[in-house]
Amino acid sequence: MDAHSRGRADEIDPADQWVLNPQTGNYELRLDRSAGQSPAQTPPRTRRASPAASAPAPAREPSEAPVPGQRRRRAPEASGGQVPPQSRRKRKQGASRKKKVLLWTGGTMAFVLVGGAAGAYAIYNKLNNNLDVVDVVGKDTNAGFAKGKAFNILVIGTDKRTGEGNAGYGDKNSPGHADTTILFHVSKDRTNATALSIPRDMKTDIPECQSRQSDGTIKTIPAETDVRFNVSLGQDGRDPGCVMRTVQELTGVEVDHFMMADFNAVKEMTTAVGGVKVCVEKAVNDPKSHLKLPAGESVVKGEQALAFVRTRHSFGNESDLDRIKVQQQFLSSMIRQMKSDDTLTDPGKLYDLANAATSALTVDSGIGSLTKLQDLARELSSIDTKNIAFTTLPVIDNPAEKVRATVVPDPVKAPQLFAMIQSDTSLTEVKKKQQDAKNAQAALLKGTRATAAEVRVDVYNGSGVTGAAQSTINWLQNEQGVNRSTNKSNAPEKAAKTTLTYAPNQADQARALADMMGLPATALKPGTQDAGERDPMTLVLGADFKGAGMPITGPAKAPKDLEKVAADKQVCAK
Repeated sequence: MDAHSRGRADEIDPADQWVLNPQTGNYELRLDRSAGQSPAQTPPRTRRASPAASAPAPAREPSEAPVPGQRRRRAPEASGGQVPPQSRRKRKQGASRKKKVLLWTGGTMAFVLVGGAAGAYAIYNKLNNNLDVVDVVGKDTNAGFAKGKAFNILVIGTDKRTGEGNAGYGDKNSPGHADTTILFHVSKDRTNATALSIPRDMKTDIPECQSRQSDGTIKTIPAETDVRFNVSLGQDGRDPGCVMRTVQELTGVEVDHFMMADFNAVKEMTTAVGGVKVCVEKAVNDPKSHLKLPAGESVVKGEQALAFVRTRHSFGNESDLDRIKVQQQFLSSMIRQMKSDDTLTDPGKLYDLANAATSALTVDSGIGSLTKLQDLARELSSIDTKNIAFTTLPVIDNPAEKVRATVVPDPVKAPQLFAMIQSDTSLTEVKKKQQDAKNAQAALLKGTRATAAEVRVDVYNGSGVTGAAQSTINWLQNEQGVNRSTNKSNAPEKAAKTTLTYAPNQADQARALADMMGLPATALKPGTQDAGERDPMTLVLGADFKGAGMPITGPAKAPKDLEKVAADKQVCAK
């Protein structure tokens, strides 16, 4: 993404012009009515140059293709452009006001707090104009955030060297790769989240995808097999939508939205919050990344923060997998800083954070406005940092290589972790209300069972596996005696999880079918109106389908020895 380093004019102090409305929880302009101003007016904006990069970073793999130019800037909204008179009067913020600020700014990770800060400053049209937006071809990203439904956002950090503030790093002609990729899964009850890091040097298959070019045409990029994951972006004209499709094919998890940032995001956002606390077990002096830190805790921001997340020669075995651990520790600390009183109660910091974040972000059209980011912030405001778990996709050394330069997904642990995300199972100990919800869902499996001959069901294939519906029908009829089952061919779209929809008077049939197929309680979707005597239930096979007769139930616990860290923990890099 091209870097954007926009900011306020030096003479403007948002704290002097914006006050918290205790009735709405929003920051609003303090107006001089005699001047005839409108609340829709915004402060003037100026451009400021990003500080020049001072230290070269290790070069990455070069690439030939240019980054697709399909991004578009949000259209500016009407504004009077006048500046309201300044006032030096400070207003005391009580506990109730602080609670409302926490609600609006309670999102987590960099992208979540973009939404939180944007919510508090929703009337700033300037921030709305900062966002770069990509229309993902063939993907409906405008569905919103449905209550009681989990959602997934792909966070992409590109190592693109072009653009203001980025040219000093490595190969300046590189169009960029998917250098850092995190699948952020938010539970349907909004009590927990899982942040799954995907190694850039992992070998995988990249499906065919389409991206919109700068001239408006749509380019189809052919599929590739057994290539590094990081070439799913930038190469051959691939846009973030191609990364979304790659992750979806890899994990079986439906990816709803993406957010992408470049080097400037780390520099500008860490500076905006006054720095991020990090910890190292031993002193670091890395000549390649130019990172210098004493042993113990330090506060980093700007260039130093970027050096911290990019260095790989000072920690662990100097692999990208160890660098991922450092990045997870850094993001956890940044979450805590963003949710701290120092940030949440400081209007100036909130403005700087919102401005830096929106200037550094490219997003899909489904979240490509402050209003939509505000909706996202609402969904994430209740998640406690202790219930945000960072982990890495389990991998093993690539057995096809004599010199081990790449990795491949662990054939046992990776599918188990994917199944946990698909079944919305937390990696942390969650609040009681989530357990209550799980108990209520599990209660659907308690009760009488119909006989196999009484079960009526239509089967749709949303798994992406050719012939899945017919093989299931054959198994149900020939081995289970469910003769009133019908193959309805392909579902309208692929499904991340298998679901069984039924009417209240079909509950005994649903429980019988769940027993046969090993369906988890979360797969049961009861309706509110009784069905006719001959009406069938609807079974949609999802990406969790493993084969006819194989249980679909996801694991209740994480794979053994899975490394994870909660966002509320301070961990020292080794």
